[in-house]
Amino acid sequence: MVNVKKVIVSSLVLLGVMTGVTVLSAMAAEPLTVKSETDIAGDLGILQGDGSGLTADYLNKPTTRLQAAVMSLRLKGLESEAVAFKGTTNFKDAGSVSVGNQAILSYLKEHPALGWQGAGDDKFEPLAAITAQQYYKVLLETLGYSQGKDFEYDGVVSFAAKNGLSKIADVKQFKNLHIATATLEALKAPIKGMTKTLAADLSEKGKISANKLDVLAKPALQLLQSTTLGSYLADDKGMTLYYFTKDVADANSCAGQCLANWPIYNATDFTVPAGFSSADFQAFTRTDGKQQVTYKGWPLYYFIKDQKSGDTTGDNVGENWFVIKPSNGGVAIGTKTDLGNYLTDASGRALYYYDKDTKGVSSCSGKCLEKWPVFYSPEIAAPTGVNSSDFGTIVRADGSLQTTYKGFPLYYWVDDTKMGDTTGQDVGHVWYVVDPAKFTGTKAVNSSVKTSKSDMLGTYLVDENGMALYLFTKDQNDPNACVGPCLVNWPIFYDEHLTVSGDLAASDFGVFTRNDGTKQNTYKGWPLYYWIKDHNPGDTTGQNVGKVWFVLDPAQVTAR
Repeated sequence: MVNVKKVIVSSLVLLGVMTGVTVLSAMAAEPLTVKSETDIAGDLGILQGDGSGLTADYLNKPTTRLQAAVMSLRLKGLESEAVAFKGTTNFKDAGSVSVGNQAILSYLKEHPALGWQGAGDDKFEPLAAITAQQYYKVLLETLGYSQGKDFEYDGVVSFAAKNGLSKIADVKQFKNLHIATATLEALKAPIKGMTKTLAADLSEKGKISANKLDVLAKPALQLLQSTTLGSYLADDKGMTLYYFTKDVADANSCAGQCLANWPIYNATDFTVPAGFSSADFQAFTRTDGKQQVTYKGWPLYYFIKDQKSGDTTGDNVGENWFVIKPSNGGVAIGTKTDLGNYLTDASGRALYYYDKDTKGVSSCSGKCLEKWPVFYSPEIAAPTGVNSSDFGTIVRADGSLQTTYKGFPLYYWVDDTKMGDTTGQDVGHVWYVVDPAKFTGTKAVNSSVKTSKSDMLGTYLVDENGMALYLFTKDQNDPNACVGPCLVNWPIFYDEHLTVSGDLAASDFGVFTRNDGTKQNTYKGWPLYYWIKDHNPGDTTGQNVGKVWFVLDPAQVTAR
């Protein structure tokens, strides 16, 4: 039996992370102390969140110009003065924010030396999103550097890197959680021309408690970027960390020579990037008595052939070793002797497909869902060798979302209670784990046109991928009523070799040739269309558009 260390962490859970049950038993050992960058920024009072605090929703919102300006004031010790400011002038668009924030904008306008002159035309654009480059400019100025003197705007990123600010340089969509990462970098950096750090300076000014600064010196796991792998986890020296797919069933699967090639990660007191939840890091005692850190239940390792910071030569070795991604990419891979590789959620819980489902449509509802809960992850960054684009989303009848693989819905099994369980395999001879390399679809016949269901709309027609089909009431008298720009928004549906599901009558479908010579399928004489704003199977955003566009309920549609 393995022993799990008691983890001292905050309760903050980022990015909607699902905390899975692991194969490790919960017996206390030497304490493991972990804090995320957002925990630290919150403890220091640097990042304060909205009225509900540092929630996952707040942390994943784009950072605005106003927020960046507030941070610059906070780091200079001027926020309280700005909030209390009673200026008489302000930017034209100050009314778009709260009264308290209007005072801050007025303060900035009347103190142009702070560098917030606005966005032109006497406007500030307080709600406009910022970039990593813009935030690094704010931090450089906070550290005493000046644009035009020490750096030019086009060179912000490279100049910031020379001064210890680089972790968010490659971020494409700057969010509030990135404020924590970048600001902690700045707190550790020295002020221009001094050895004193920004953190020490704020502490001397009474803005940060001196007894809270020790955490800034702790080893910090890093989130590195790769053009091929995306974001992945490394230690404080930049050495990549990995998980082993065979550990899904036994955390001690790597032993002997394996451990010589894959040394364990066994720190006890460290910080983790803002994109990770500290609660997801634990530790256990291996059968050889050594302590090893886990992420979402997966033991963490190095690879002996990685020689320098940023090396990722261990990724996809033997199709069993993979880098660690934020939220583990939404999905991971487990390996068992009897099953081979199979898809799991981020915490190693098996995912299943239903052999009666057709592409884009779930046939499991009601009592079925009580046994087979849906799996949904808003973002998928799949392990190497598995195509992230093969994952999609359907909108279920009740409006909930479900993740699909190659178009087919993914589920959990209610009797799987911990990491490594696969008791749902072959239940009823219709439920199976998903081998991503072998899975091509179900045995259910996937017709060109079939039916789907919605709690709001009832039964309606969809194509082979589960995309809704519509009729246009103005086609009643002229089937060519939709032309020109209308056809851009409502593309025609046509399948030369049309097949229909068993609950539909093939005789109800036909073909007509439009005035422009193109062919279009019909149902009971009604030409069939898509709606350009439907993006996922189950979307029905075209319903009742202009009070002339509707989905087709086979039981309700009368012949045209």
